[in-house]
Amino acid sequence: MRTKVFTLIITGLLAFAGNPLNAQDMKESLIPQLSAFPTGDKNPEENARYFIGQSYLAPLTPDAVTGTLVYNVTFEPACRNNWHRHTSGQILIVVGGKGYYQEKGKPARILIPGDVVEIAPDIVHWHGAAPDSWFSHLALTPNAPGNKTTWLDPVDDKLYAAATERGKGDKVKGYFSTLATTDPELYDIISNFAFTETQQYVNLDIRTRIMVTMASAIGMNAQAEYRQTLYNALANGITPVEIKEVLYHAVPYAGMAKVADLINIANEVLTENGVSLPLTPQAVVTPETRQEKGLAFQKSIFGEQIDKLYETSPAGQLHIQQFLSANCFGDYQTRPTLDVKMRELLTYSILISLGGCEPQVKGHIQGNINVGNDKATLLSVTTQLLPYIGYPRTLNAIACLNEIIPEK
Repeated sequence: MRTKVFTLIITGLLAFAGNPLNAQDMKESLIPQLSAFPTGDKNPEENARYFIGQSYLAPLTPDAVTGTLVYNVTFEPACRNNWHRHTSGQILIVVGGKGYYQEKGKPARILIPGDVVEIAPDIVHWHGAAPDSWFSHLALTPNAPGNKTTWLDPVDDKLYAAATERGKGDKVKGYFSTLATTDPELYDIISNFAFTETQQYVNLDIRTRIMVTMASAIGMNAQAEYRQTLYNALANGITPVEIKEVLYHAVPYAGMAKVADLINIANEVLTENGVSLPLTPQAVVTPETRQEKGLAFQKSIFGEQIDKLYETSPAGQLHIQQFLSANCFGDYQTRPTLDVKMRELLTYSILISLGGCEPQVKGHIQGNINVGNDKATLLSVTTQLLPYIGYPRTLNAIACLNEIIPEK
Protein backbone atom coordinates (compact mmCIF):
# COMPACT_ATOMS: atom_id res chain seq x y z
CA MET A 1 0.00 0.00 0.00
CA ARG A 2 1.28 3.46 -0.83
CA THR A 3 1.28 6.27 1.69
CA LYS A 4 -1.27 8.94 0.80
CA VAL A 5 -0.92 12.56 1.81
CA PHE A 6 -3.96 14.74 1.38
CA THR A 7 -5.49 17.85 2.89
CA LEU A 8 -8.62 17.86 5.05
CA ILE A 9 -10.66 20.81 6.21
CA ILE A 10 -11.29 20.14 9.88
CA THR A 11 -13.47 22.78 11.55
CA GLY A 12 -12.02 24.08 14.75
CA LEU A 13 -8.95 21.86 14.60
CA LEU A 14 -6.28 24.50 14.11
CA ALA A 15 -5.45 27.39 16.41
CA PHE A 16 -2.23 29.26 15.76
CA ALA A 17 -2.40 31.98 18.42
CA GLY A 18 -0.20 30.12 20.89
CA ASN A 19 2.20 31.36 23.52
CA PRO A 20 5.40 33.00 22.22
CA LEU A 21 8.70 31.20 22.60
CA ASN A 22 10.93 32.13 25.52
CA ALA A 23 13.35 34.54 23.88
CA GLN A 24 16.16 33.65 26.30
CA ASP A 25 16.03 29.88 25.95
CA MET A 26 13.24 28.27 23.99
CA LYS A 27 14.22 24.86 25.36
CA GLU A 28 13.17 25.85 28.87
CA SER A 29 9.67 26.18 30.28
CA LEU A 30 7.74 27.90 27.49
CA ILE A 31 7.00 26.18 24.21
CA PRO A 32 4.45 27.24 21.61
CA GLN A 33 1.00 25.66 21.72
CA LEU A 34 0.50 25.13 18.01
CA SER A 35 -3.11 23.95 18.08
CA ALA A 36 -6.18 23.64 20.26
CA PHE A 37 -4.76 20.36 21.63
CA PRO A 38 -2.51 20.30 24.73
CA THR A 39 1.24 20.09 24.19
CA GLY A 40 1.79 17.73 27.09
CA ASP A 41 5.01 16.87 28.90
CA LYS A 42 8.44 15.90 27.64
CA ASN A 43 8.42 12.51 25.98
CA PRO A 44 9.33 9.88 28.61
CA GLU A 45 12.78 8.34 28.33
CA GLU A 46 11.51 5.03 26.95
CA ASN A 47 10.32 7.00 23.89
CA ALA A 48 12.72 9.95 23.94
CA ARG A 49 15.75 7.71 23.32
CA TYR A 50 14.39 7.13 19.82
CA PHE A 51 14.26 10.87 19.03
CA ILE A 52 16.97 13.40 18.12
CA GLY A 53 15.98 16.64 19.85
CA GLN A 54 13.22 17.38 22.34
CA SER A 55 9.66 16.20 21.80
CA TYR A 56 6.48 16.46 23.88
CA LEU A 57 3.62 14.00 24.25
CA ALA A 58 -0.03 14.58 25.21
CA PRO A 59 -2.24 11.44 25.45
CA LEU A 60 -5.73 12.31 24.19
CA THR A 61 -7.44 8.89 24.55
CA PRO A 62 -5.94 7.25 27.64
CA ASP A 63 -8.81 4.74 27.89
CA ALA A 64 -8.70 3.75 24.19
CA VAL A 65 -12.36 2.68 24.37
CA THR A 66 -12.56 2.74 20.56
CA GLY A 67 -9.45 0.65 20.13
CA THR A 68 -7.35 3.57 18.88
CA LEU A 69 -4.68 5.45 20.82
CA VAL A 70 -4.44 9.16 19.96
CA TYR A 71 -1.54 11.38 21.01
CA ASN A 72 -0.62 14.96 20.22
CA VAL A 73 3.12 14.91 19.52
CA THR A 74 5.06 18.20 19.38
CA PHE A 75 8.64 18.48 18.07
CA GLU A 76 11.05 21.35 18.62
CA PRO A 77 12.78 22.63 15.44
CA ALA A 78 14.92 19.91 13.79
CA CYS A 79 13.64 17.23 16.19
CA ARG A 80 12.78 13.93 14.52
CA ASN A 81 12.25 10.31 15.45
CA ASN A 82 14.26 7.30 14.30
CA TRP A 83 13.37 5.17 11.34
CA HIS A 84 10.62 2.84 12.56
CA ARG A 85 7.60 0.76 11.53
CA HIS A 86 4.22 -0.22 13.00
CA THR A 87 2.78 -3.68 12.47
CA SER A 88 -0.74 -2.22 12.28
CA GLY A 89 0.13 1.08 10.61
CA GLN A 90 -0.59 4.61 11.81
CA ILE A 91 -2.33 7.86 10.80
CA LEU A 92 -0.79 11.31 11.32
CA ILE A 93 -2.93 14.49 11.27
CA VAL A 94 -0.85 17.68 11.18
CA VAL A 95 -2.19 20.37 13.50
CA GLY A 96 0.60 22.93 13.75
CA GLY A 97 3.91 24.15 12.39
CA LYS A 98 5.90 22.63 9.57
CA GLY A 99 7.46 19.18 9.40
CA TYR A 100 8.56 16.29 7.20
CA TYR A 101 7.58 12.69 6.60
CA GLN A 102 9.74 10.21 4.72
CA GLU A 103 9.44 6.55 3.78
CA LYS A 104 12.50 4.43 3.14
CA GLY A 105 13.63 4.84 -0.46
CA LYS A 106 11.35 7.84 -1.19
CA PRO A 107 11.85 11.63 -1.05
CA ALA A 108 10.78 13.46 2.10
CA ARG A 109 7.47 15.32 1.95
CA ILE A 110 6.80 18.57 3.70
CA LEU A 111 3.79 18.62 6.03
CA ILE A 112 1.68 21.64 6.99
CA PRO A 113 -1.51 21.92 9.10
CA GLY A 114 -4.43 20.01 7.60
CA ASP A 115 -2.29 17.29 5.99
CA VAL A 116 -3.10 13.68 6.80
CA VAL A 117 -0.63 10.83 6.35
CA GLU A 118 -1.83 7.23 6.17
CA ILE A 119 1.05 4.89 6.97
CA ALA A 120 0.55 1.31 5.86
CA PRO A 121 1.55 -1.60 8.13
CA ASP A 122 5.29 -2.34 8.31
CA ILE A 123 6.31 0.68 6.18
CA VAL A 124 9.69 1.97 7.43
CA HIS A 125 9.51 5.74 7.90
CA TRP A 126 10.38 8.75 10.07
CA HIS A 127 8.72 12.10 10.77
CA GLY A 128 9.67 15.29 12.59
CA ALA A 129 9.98 19.07 12.53
CA ALA A 130 11.47 21.27 9.84
CA PRO A 131 14.83 22.88 10.71
CA ASP A 132 13.19 26.30 11.15
CA SER A 133 9.84 25.42 12.73
CA TRP A 134 8.13 23.71 15.63
CA PHE A 135 5.81 20.93 14.49
CA SER A 136 2.81 19.17 15.96
CA HIS A 137 0.71 16.24 14.75
CA LEU A 138 -1.87 13.85 16.10
CA ALA A 139 -0.73 10.22 15.98
CA LEU A 140 -3.55 7.68 15.69
CA THR A 141 -2.36 4.12 16.35
CA PRO A 142 -4.61 1.06 16.41
CA ASN A 143 -4.54 -0.57 19.83
CA ALA A 144 -4.86 -3.98 18.19
CA PRO A 145 -3.52 -7.20 19.71
CA GLY A 146 0.02 -7.76 18.56
CA ASN A 147 0.51 -4.21 17.30
CA LYS A 148 4.14 -3.30 17.76
CA THR A 149 6.44 -0.38 16.96
CA THR A 150 9.92 -1.45 15.91
CA TRP A 151 12.54 1.28 16.28
CA LEU A 152 15.48 1.31 13.86
CA ASP A 153 18.47 3.57 13.10
CA PRO A 154 18.51 7.32 13.92
CA VAL A 155 18.03 9.89 11.16
CA ASP A 156 21.47 11.49 11.45
CA ASP A 157 22.24 15.12 10.64
CA LYS A 158 23.51 14.40 7.13
CA LEU A 159 20.48 12.33 6.16
CA TYR A 160 18.11 14.84 7.77
CA ALA A 161 19.72 17.80 5.96
CA ALA A 162 19.49 16.02 2.61
CA ALA A 163 15.89 14.94 3.20
CA THR A 164 14.61 18.34 4.31
CA GLU A 165 16.47 20.15 1.55
CA ARG A 166 14.80 17.97 -1.09
CA GLY A 167 11.40 18.52 0.46
CA LYS A 168 11.53 22.31 0.80
CA GLY A 169 9.93 23.03 -2.53
CA ASP A 170 6.96 20.71 -2.00
CA LYS A 171 3.88 22.61 -0.80
CA VAL A 172 5.85 25.43 0.83
CA LYS A 173 3.74 28.57 0.81
CA GLY A 174 5.50 31.66 -0.50
CA TYR A 175 8.08 32.35 -3.16
CA PHE A 176 10.38 29.43 -2.31
CA SER A 177 7.84 26.98 -3.69
CA THR A 178 7.88 28.81 -7.03
CA LEU A 179 11.68 29.06 -7.14
CA ALA A 180 12.08 25.35 -6.52
CA THR A 181 10.09 24.68 -9.69
CA THR A 182 11.09 27.50 -12.03
CA ASP A 183 14.65 28.27 -10.90
CA PRO A 184 16.00 25.19 -9.12
CA GLU A 185 19.64 26.30 -9.39
CA LEU A 186 18.91 29.64 -7.70
CA TYR A 187 16.71 27.87 -5.19
CA ASP A 188 19.57 25.54 -4.23
CA ILE A 189 22.03 28.43 -3.89
CA ILE A 190 19.82 30.71 -1.79
CA SER A 191 18.43 27.87 0.33
CA ASN A 192 21.91 26.65 1.20
CA PHE A 193 23.16 30.17 1.93
CA ALA A 194 20.15 31.42 3.91
CA PHE A 195 19.37 28.25 5.88
CA THR A 196 22.73 26.50 6.24
CA GLU A 197 25.85 28.63 5.71
CA THR A 198 24.80 31.84 7.42
CA GLN A 199 23.08 30.01 10.27
CA GLN A 200 26.44 28.72 11.50
CA TYR A 201 27.16 32.30 12.57
CA VAL A 202 23.71 33.31 13.83
CA ASN A 203 23.29 32.89 17.57
CA LEU A 204 19.62 33.89 17.85
CA ASP A 205 16.60 31.88 18.93
CA ILE A 206 14.02 31.10 16.28
CA ARG A 207 11.55 33.70 17.50
CA THR A 208 14.12 36.49 17.19
CA ARG A 209 15.32 35.27 13.78
CA ILE A 210 11.79 35.41 12.43
CA MET A 211 10.98 38.78 14.01
CA VAL A 212 14.07 40.56 12.66
CA THR A 213 13.61 39.00 9.20
CA MET A 214 10.00 40.16 9.26
CA ALA A 215 11.06 43.70 10.20
CA SER A 216 13.66 43.70 7.42
CA ALA A 217 11.08 42.60 4.85
CA ILE A 218 8.81 45.44 5.96
CA GLY A 219 11.66 47.95 5.63
CA MET A 220 12.26 46.85 2.04
CA ASN A 221 8.55 46.39 1.21
CA ALA A 222 9.56 42.85 0.18
CA GLN A 223 6.06 41.46 -0.10
CA ALA A 224 6.89 37.86 -1.03
CA GLU A 225 9.48 37.56 1.74
CA TYR A 226 7.10 39.18 4.24
CA ARG A 227 4.38 36.66 3.43
CA GLN A 228 6.92 33.85 3.91
CA THR A 229 7.86 35.17 7.36
CA LEU A 230 4.19 35.26 8.38
CA TYR A 231 3.82 31.52 7.76
CA ASN A 232 7.01 30.88 9.75
CA ALA A 233 5.84 33.19 12.54
CA LEU A 234 2.50 31.43 12.96
CA ALA A 235 4.24 28.04 12.85
CA ASN A 236 6.51 29.07 15.72
CA GLY A 237 4.00 30.51 18.18
CA ILE A 238 4.41 34.21 17.36
CA THR A 239 1.00 35.67 18.09
CA PRO A 240 -1.17 37.78 15.78
CA VAL A 241 -0.75 40.72 18.17
CA GLU A 242 3.05 40.44 17.91
CA ILE A 243 2.85 40.19 14.11
CA LYS A 244 0.80 43.38 13.97
CA GLU A 245 3.08 45.09 16.47
CA VAL A 246 6.13 44.59 14.24
CA LEU A 247 4.17 46.30 11.44
CA TYR A 248 3.13 49.20 13.64
CA HIS A 249 6.66 49.57 14.97
CA ALA A 250 7.96 49.90 11.40
CA VAL A 251 5.67 52.79 10.42
CA PRO A 252 7.78 55.68 11.81
CA TYR A 253 10.98 54.21 10.34
CA ALA A 254 9.96 52.84 6.94
CA GLY A 255 6.95 55.13 6.42
CA MET A 256 3.30 54.29 6.02
CA ALA A 257 3.57 54.14 2.22
CA LYS A 258 5.78 51.03 2.51
CA VAL A 259 3.90 49.44 5.37
CA ALA A 260 0.37 49.78 3.97
CA ASP A 261 0.66 46.95 1.43
CA LEU A 262 2.11 44.63 4.05
CA ILE A 263 -0.73 45.33 6.48
CA ASN A 264 -3.08 44.04 3.79
CA ILE A 265 -0.96 40.89 3.42
CA ALA A 266 -0.91 40.33 7.19
CA ASN A 267 -4.67 40.76 7.40
CA GLU A 268 -5.14 38.27 4.56
CA VAL A 269 -2.91 35.61 6.17
CA LEU A 270 -4.36 36.11 9.64
CA THR A 271 -7.91 35.87 8.33
CA GLU A 272 -7.00 32.67 6.45
CA ASN A 273 -5.91 31.23 9.78
CA GLY A 274 -9.12 32.08 11.63
CA VAL A 275 -7.99 35.27 13.38
CA SER A 276 -10.76 37.83 13.88
CA LEU A 277 -9.91 41.43 13.07
CA PRO A 278 -9.43 44.01 14.43
CA LEU A 279 -7.25 42.77 17.27
CA THR A 280 -7.49 44.02 20.85
CA PRO A 281 -6.15 47.62 21.11
CA GLN A 282 -2.66 47.93 22.64
CA ALA A 283 -2.25 51.70 23.04
CA VAL A 284 -1.41 52.99 26.53
CA VAL A 285 -1.16 56.72 25.73
CA THR A 286 -3.74 59.41 25.11
CA PRO A 287 -3.46 62.62 23.09
CA GLU A 288 -2.69 64.34 26.38
CA THR A 289 0.04 61.91 27.56
CA ARG A 290 1.77 60.77 24.35
CA GLN A 291 4.40 63.57 24.41
CA GLU A 292 5.33 63.05 28.05
CA LYS A 293 5.39 59.25 27.94
CA GLY A 294 7.17 59.16 24.61
CA LEU A 295 9.88 61.52 25.82
CA ALA A 296 10.34 59.42 28.95
CA PHE A 297 10.66 56.27 26.83
CA GLN A 298 13.21 58.00 24.57
CA LYS A 299 15.30 59.04 27.56
CA SER A 300 15.16 55.54 29.05
CA ILE A 301 17.08 54.36 25.97
CA PHE A 302 19.27 57.32 24.98
CA GLY A 303 19.57 59.28 28.21
CA GLU A 304 20.85 62.85 28.22
CA GLN A 305 21.43 62.76 24.46
CA ILE A 306 17.72 63.55 24.00
CA ASP A 307 18.01 66.74 26.08
CA LYS A 308 20.96 67.82 23.93
CA LEU A 309 18.97 67.27 20.75
CA TYR A 310 16.19 69.49 22.07
CA GLU A 311 18.66 72.16 23.23
CA THR A 312 20.62 72.31 19.96
CA SER A 313 17.69 72.05 17.55
CA PRO A 314 17.05 75.24 15.51
CA ALA A 315 13.75 76.82 16.47
CA GLY A 316 12.25 76.11 13.06
CA GLN A 317 13.10 72.41 13.38
CA LEU A 318 12.12 71.79 17.00
CA HIS A 319 8.81 70.32 15.91
CA ILE A 320 10.69 67.32 14.41
CA GLN A 321 12.15 66.50 17.82
CA GLN A 322 8.72 66.84 19.34
CA PHE A 323 7.27 64.53 16.67
CA LEU A 324 9.96 61.94 17.45
CA SER A 325 9.00 61.97 21.13
CA ALA A 326 5.22 62.04 20.77
CA ASN A 327 4.77 60.02 17.60
CA CYS A 328 7.71 57.65 17.06
CA PHE A 329 8.14 56.81 20.73
CA GLY A 330 4.83 57.85 22.33
CA ASP A 331 2.37 56.48 19.79
CA TYR A 332 4.31 53.33 18.91
CA GLN A 333 7.07 52.28 21.30
CA THR A 334 5.14 52.65 24.54
CA ARG A 335 2.85 49.83 23.40
CA PRO A 336 3.55 46.91 25.77
CA THR A 337 3.46 43.93 23.38
CA LEU A 338 7.20 43.99 22.62
CA ASP A 339 9.92 44.77 25.14
CA VAL A 340 12.53 47.46 24.57
CA LYS A 341 15.32 45.00 23.68
CA MET A 342 13.26 43.47 20.90
CA ARG A 343 12.12 46.90 19.69
CA GLU A 344 15.70 48.12 19.33
CA LEU A 345 16.64 44.96 17.39
CA LEU A 346 13.67 45.55 15.09
CA THR A 347 14.65 49.18 14.58
CA TYR A 348 18.22 48.18 13.73
CA SER A 349 16.92 45.56 11.27
CA ILE A 350 14.65 48.06 9.52
CA LEU A 351 17.32 50.76 9.29
CA ILE A 352 20.06 48.55 7.81
CA SER A 353 17.52 47.14 5.35
CA LEU A 354 16.39 50.58 4.20
CA GLY A 355 19.95 51.59 3.29
CA GLY A 356 21.26 55.15 3.37
CA CYS A 357 20.43 55.48 7.07
CA GLU A 358 23.92 55.10 8.50
CA PRO A 359 23.68 58.02 10.99
CA GLN A 360 20.48 56.52 12.40
CA VAL A 361 21.99 53.01 12.33
CA LYS A 362 24.86 54.27 14.50
CA GLY A 363 22.45 55.90 16.92
CA HIS A 364 20.44 52.74 17.33
CA ILE A 365 23.53 50.58 17.68
CA GLN A 366 24.22 52.66 20.77
CA GLY A 367 20.56 52.33 21.74
CA ASN A 368 20.83 48.55 21.49
CA ILE A 369 23.92 48.56 23.68
CA ASN A 370 22.15 50.78 26.21
CA VAL A 371 19.25 48.32 26.58
CA GLY A 372 21.43 45.20 26.77
CA ASN A 373 21.87 43.92 23.20
CA ASP A 374 25.61 43.38 22.69
CA LYS A 375 27.72 43.53 19.52
CA ALA A 376 27.59 39.75 19.04
CA THR A 377 23.79 39.91 18.97
CA LEU A 378 23.79 42.75 16.44
CA LEU A 379 26.31 40.89 14.28
CA SER A 380 24.07 37.82 14.42
CA VAL A 381 21.10 39.93 13.28
CA THR A 382 23.20 41.38 10.44
CA THR A 383 24.30 37.91 9.34
CA GLN A 384 20.73 36.63 9.52
CA LEU A 385 19.62 39.43 7.16
CA LEU A 386 22.54 39.20 4.71
CA PRO A 387 20.79 36.82 2.25
CA TYR A 388 17.82 39.18 2.08
CA ILE A 389 19.40 42.65 2.05
CA GLY A 390 22.60 41.89 0.08
CA TYR A 391 26.27 42.65 0.69
CA PRO A 392 26.43 46.47 0.28
CA ARG A 393 23.90 47.14 3.05
CA THR A 394 25.37 44.37 5.19
CA LEU A 395 28.90 45.78 4.89
CA ASN A 396 27.63 49.28 5.66
CA ALA A 397 25.96 47.93 8.79
CA ILE A 398 29.15 46.17 9.90
CA ALA A 399 31.16 49.36 9.31
CA CYS A 400 28.74 51.19 11.60
CA LEU A 401 29.02 48.41 14.19
CA ASN A 402 32.82 48.56 14.16
CA GLU A 403 32.80 52.35 14.46
CA ILE A 404 30.50 52.40 17.49
CA ILE A 405 31.89 49.23 19.09
CA PRO A 406 35.47 48.73 17.87
CA GLU A 407 36.85 45.21 17.66
CA LYS A 408 39.10 44.30 20.56
